[in-house]
Amino acid sequence: MKLKHLTTAMILASLPATGAFAAALDRSGQSMSAFLQPGNYFEAGISFLDPNVSGQEAGTSETRRNIGDMAEDYYFPNGAIKLQLTDNFSFGLLYDQPFGAKAEYSGNNVFVSNPATDTILPAERLNAIRDNTINTTFNALSSEQRVGLALQAQGVDLSTPQGQVIYQNTLIGYNNSATVKNQIDTGVKQGITNKVDAGIDAVNNTLGKGNTKVEVDTQNLSMVFGFQPNQNWNIYGGPVYQTVKGNVSLRGQAYSLYNGYDANIKETSGVGWLAGLAFQIPEIALKASLTYRSEIDHDVNINENIPTLPALALLGASGAAAAQNIAAASGKTKITTPQSVNLDFQTGIMANTVAFANIRWVNWKDFSIQPYKFGLISEAIGPLVNRPNGFNLVQYSDDQWSANVGVGRKLTEKWAGNVSVGWDSGSGNPVTTLGPTEGYWNVGLGVQFSPAPNYFIAGGVKYFWLGDAKAQTGAQAGGGEYVAEFKDNDALAYGLKIGYRF
Repeated sequence: MKLKHLTTAMILASLPATGAFAAALDRSGQSMSAFLQPGNYFEAGISFLDPNVSGQEAGTSETRRNIGDMAEDYYFPNGAIKLQLTDNFSFGLLYDQPFGAKAEYSGNNVFVSNPATDTILPAERLNAIRDNTINTTFNALSSEQRVGLALQAQGVDLSTPQGQVIYQNTLIGYNNSATVKNQIDTGVKQGITNKVDAGIDAVNNTLGKGNTKVEVDTQNLSMVFGFQPNQNWNIYGGPVYQTVKGNVSLRGQAYSLYNGYDANIKETSGVGWLAGLAFQIPEIALKASLTYRSEIDHDVNINENIPTLPALALLGASGAAAAQNIAAASGKTKITTPQSVNLDFQTGIMANTVAFANIRWVNWKDFSIQPYKFGLISEAIGPLVNRPNGFNLVQYSDDQWSANVGVGRKLTEKWAGNVSVGWDSGSGNPVTTLGPTEGYWNVGLGVQFSPAPNYFIAGGVKYFWLGDAKAQTGAQAGGGEYVAEFKDNDALAYGLKIGYRF
């Protein structure tokens, strides 16, 4: 089978753009292939993604307008160096950007602010609160208070003797004449209505301007130590240093009270670990590895801007008190990036040909982000949306499973190529409005040029059919409600990589 000449094709099992558009925030795929290369090895690569994710308002949205492409192009680099220190010990540094998001809405839809039509709450709910506030305030007034308010509205000074005479005579008329009573009640109720409407207008004017957008970036530096008791086995593990930062802006009618919310996630770091086991039989180009990566905790100071906070007063005295308490509150937010498992396998199947497969699991079901003040507001308004304990900015309902299988072949002494097929389960549907796709299928092509036996240049391209998804806000997460639907979307990923043996 000429397996000693398969080195070129074997490298193709880890082409650039392997993950690129995975479920939830998953991005790089966190490959360990560079560390498992023989001898001393260095590689650097970059992947680009050009997605198209568009849809239409749906579900609880009051309109059915189209939503243009909201997925932004992005790129992410990776690099690795692996040193075979002795026959039995190796060391490696791996850099990648495992998780991320980049999206921005535009046009005329529920994710873009429209000062002419946006309201602090959905129209039906706002009207119910408005009517309840007016009726509750009016019904709580005694006869004396209603008469006093009516006379004050007419400019009568009740602190003077003359004003008191007018007040007593009007009160007698109110209690004995249906006509007088109806006249006064109508005026008082209109006065209350005017104040309530003015208050609603005031809070509606606090709504944000602009459009919904999100950008989240992470960086990983893994320090890996390997022990090879013989040529077949490799036991490895080590610490992982990770940073995370991001910005989120919520705009438009879809977010109601959060229309205008901004969160700036300052860059912070955390430490986790990885561990794995690899087995190989070089004579038949067989290589298999299983790698576990731990969760990584981040205690983040998030700078939150919430201009609509005074709107909590619409909920009554308790809401007004909550608004004051939230404005004065401060605290850190815990963000835990998920644990994952990668299973990689490859084997020679015929002369100069290798088959490969990768299976990845990511524990997105247990992942959520709830910025500190965002959470306090969610607890205050949670009963209105059947979430008495509040809700998260982002959460997912399912774990992610993905698979990539293919065949690589050495074509000449300097050229090799591969083909692959990929699948991703997604992380639940409905899914967050900040990343409204549900898994994918993809096909990929790769080519590698090796000018000399010790280095190569590789390129790959993948086309993704993105899964249809229903998009829901944080207040809807965990239920069946949604505000938009995204269908028939796709993405194109491509990447470059260089590798060098020394």
